[in-house]
Amino acid sequence: MRRGVVLGLVVVLGLVAAVLLAACQRHPPQPPPTPTASAEPRAPADVVALADVDPTIRTDLRYATAHNFVGRPLDGYREPLCLLTRAAADALRRVQATAVEQGHTLKVYDCYRPQRAVDDIVAWARQPGGPDTGPEFHPRVAKSELFDAGYLGAPTAHSRGSTVDLTLVALPAVTSPPAAPGTPPVACTAAQALRYPDDSVDMGTGFDCFDPLAATAATGVPRAARENRLLLRRLMTEGGFVNYPREWWHYRFTDEPYPGTYFDFPITRTSLRR
Repeated sequence: MRRGVVLGLVVVLGLVAAVLLAACQRHPPQPPPTPTASAEPRAPADVVALADVDPTIRTDLRYATAHNFVGRPLDGYREPLCLLTRAAADALRRVQATAVEQGHTLKVYDCYRPQRAVDDIVAWARQPGGPDTGPEFHPRVAKSELFDAGYLGAPTAHSRGSTVDLTLVALPAVTSPPAAPGTPPVACTAAQALRYPDDSVDMGTGFDCFDPLAATAATGVPRAARENRLLLRRLMTEGGFVNYPREWWHYRFTDEPYPGTYFDFPITRTSLRR
């Protein structure tokens, strides 16, 4: 009797095992899903590359290079592209047409700036060390004072997509050769012939010069430089832009379509929707 019970249990267990094996073969266990990186934000449909709107406007997009006050490319500047809202780009195209009639061309240093780049600047300003760019970009203002002095700000209008940093270049334009490797930095307040090579007209200081002389109405710069600043301001004001008085190069489109929005899509062609 006991032997029969044991045999019966063996048979039952064998049948259960067979059923489970068949089920596993029909429905094999699935591996857990692989985590995927979150998609990068993209630009609104009305953000465009300036080169597609007006390829005659020159560019020198410093924040995509190591030649800027941080000493390296900023976070989010993946391609040397000027991205702007369509409204600002069209307005800049009209300014360019007027400038060309008067023997100049616009040259853009910076356009849309992702919020992540602004955060990068804030982190740089709070941390000691790093590349010593002070002798060129802020020779008379300490790095720790740049925000309080109004030379840096967070958030910035650049992140709204309708603000540009730019200058004028006399026509016919001649590209300046880059500085030789190992060339000692020269203060942005020095005479144009001594500063970092730039094919723009003399504006009295270099771009991103955090110094009182960079103020648009500063009187301590040569007369020709003051006249060039006034010419740029007139062209841009007539085109619908307003100047930031501390920086001769900084202009915001007054009818910007996103006055309260700060975007963070990276600067790359893949951010555009067209």
